[in-house]
Amino acid sequence: MQQAIIDFALDDENHWYAILSCGHTQHVRHDPPWQNRPWVLTEHGRKAKLGVMLECKKCETRSLL
Repeated sequence: MQQAIIDFALDDENHWYAILSCGHTQHVRHDPPWQNRPWVLTEHGRKAKLGVMLECKKCETRSLL
């Protein structure tokens, strides 16, 4: 289920995660070559992604119950 990014925060290991409009969170790590998200490393890059839709696996799982 698609949800909009409303904010970002750092976890205890200094990895960025997106806070979604549904209240759930999802990591958005820049960890090449597996995950190439250099935009997450700058404030400007993160701000540019506000409102972008991400697939929320927690909402998807709950909708199947």
